[in-house]
Amino acid sequence: MQLPPKVTSRAFERLTEIGAGAEGKALRVAVEGGGCSGFQYDISLDEPAADDLVLAEGDQKVVVDPVSLPFLAGAVIDFTDELIGARFVIDNPNATSSCGCGTSFSI
Repeated sequence: MQLPPKVTSRAFERLTEIGAGAEGKALRVAVEGGGCSGFQYDISLDEPAADDLVLAEGDQKVVVDPVSLPFLAGAVIDFTDELIGARFVIDNPNATSSCGCGTSFSI
């Protein structure tokens, strides 16, 4: 059995700040082919689908589609606000390498 991804309290706090749950939106974290390392993350605000894995805290939700789920098993979804910018980040134990920007990876 695969471990589901985890979402940090900072990520849920950021979703609250931007009002995602109040609009009925969830943070969608998906994996697509492409990027400089073979796969890339697609992070967006979206409506949850019936077959999504839903990770929730209060009215804030993070969703992962069934195809992306194996690529994100055991990953940690976080939010960082640094000098270079604020963004959602993924610490993925399945990635064997990643690009410098952190948006693409290989397995």
